[in-house]
Amino acid sequence: GRPNVGKSSLLNLLAGRRISIVDPVAGITRDRVSATVQLGPADQDASGPGQVELIDTGGYGIDDIDDLTSQIQQQIAFGIAEAQLILMVIDARQGVVALDRQVAQLLRSTAATRPIVLVANKVDSEAHEPAAWEATSLGMGLPVPVSATSGYGKADLVAAIRERVDQEPAGPVEEGILLAIVGKRNAGKSSLVNALAGQQRLIVSQREGTTRDAVDVQLDFQGRRLTLIDTAGIRKHKSLNSDVAFYSHHRALRSIRRCDVVALVVDAAVPVSQVDAQLSTLILRSFKPCVVVVNKWDLAESNHSSEQYAGYLDKALKGLDFAPLVLTSAVGGEGLKELVEVVEDLYRQSSQRVTTATLNRTIGQLLAQSVPRSKLGRQAKVYYAAQITVHPPTIAMFVNHPSMFDPAYQRFLVNRLRNLLPFGEVPIRLLIRSSRRVPVEGPVQITGPSVQQPA
Repeated sequence: GRPNVGKSSLLNLLAGRRISIVDPVAGITRDRVSATVQLGPADQDASGPGQVELIDTGGYGIDDIDDLTSQIQQQIAFGIAEAQLILMVIDARQGVVALDRQVAQLLRSTAATRPIVLVANKVDSEAHEPAAWEATSLGMGLPVPVSATSGYGKADLVAAIRERVDQEPAGPVEEGILLAIVGKRNAGKSSLVNALAGQQRLIVSQREGTTRDAVDVQLDFQGRRLTLIDTAGIRKHKSLNSDVAFYSHHRALRSIRRCDVVALVVDAAVPVSQVDAQLSTLILRSFKPCVVVVNKWDLAESNHSSEQYAGYLDKALKGLDFAPLVLTSAVGGEGLKELVEVVEDLYRQSSQRVTTATLNRTIGQLLAQSVPRSKLGRQAKVYYAAQITVHPPTIAMFVNHPSMFDPAYQRFLVNRLRNLLPFGEVPIRLLIRSSRRVPVEGPVQITGPSVQQPA
């Protein structure tokens, strides 16, 4: 549909969560924003699938302020070509305008073989439904009145979708590994997604801030199933000078929280910035496996070797020295296979579990080398340790005095555990818990003088 008829709000309504950014300013959506939507179990007499992929497109006919109009139109055309069913959305309050007729003509010429549902949005109640009937003049049949903000008419719209999508009910769509592509503006994130997808899935421009929404792109890369989450470029808080910038920023941060693995994209052609360093800190705090993707390496490899650049990044991105490094060129398609292999390996490491016996024996060895002591000479003891979950690997240690296990000593433990256990390149969450349990028959040493286990 044309700009500002409520397409993004409609996607959010059907998905049941905020996916597309909604703003009164026209032209916010640029890329194809997709979401797997659960339509709910079919009624006894209903047909069609219970689950569909819904694709939100930019507004047709928008005069984009960043001269991206042609790219937006191209993404709309791609969306039409891929679709089994098209929802043409109009604004019932404004009525049919000339641009609506242009959209209808476009669909008649390019989507003649696909069913079309005419959706009259912004109809908040039955009393407002007569405003929708003007849309019959578009020759698309009777409109489905709906309100994307209040939910009025949602059930009728879902029924119309189910009826017209010729597909048997299917199981859940396999997302594969969720990989969040994050980085500062103009680092080449969208180019990287396009290279992995093998198509112009996202708009790429030299202008900063082209991507606004967090866009999920499901793909098979050489037989490997992935969902890439392309995000808006992260910027400093003082640069968030509009609602759109604010929501884009926070959707990018939310993508880190919901992904399985993070790809931190660094532009090799420019120095590492404060934003890059802040992002690395954010990733560390989220305990997400991370691969540092050095993009545009073809522009930088003549200036320094890969070893030199790796050493530079270790100092610039403090705390991420354990994360693997992949050198890529999204434009040249270099390093893509290696990137996907590293992502799969990080996911596997983060899924690992170690036995309680192995864990306690390893911690015993570490405590035998170095054990915390208080100023009064009191010695720290670990009664018991266990891995309680994965993604991230989380280890709970039950000790006599948690305060003696200060952050510096916890870092020592985590770094050594990463070397000794199958978590070499992923974060480990360490939980220190107080335990007053006393062994029934006295302490039983596991390994080393300071590790005890209840009898």
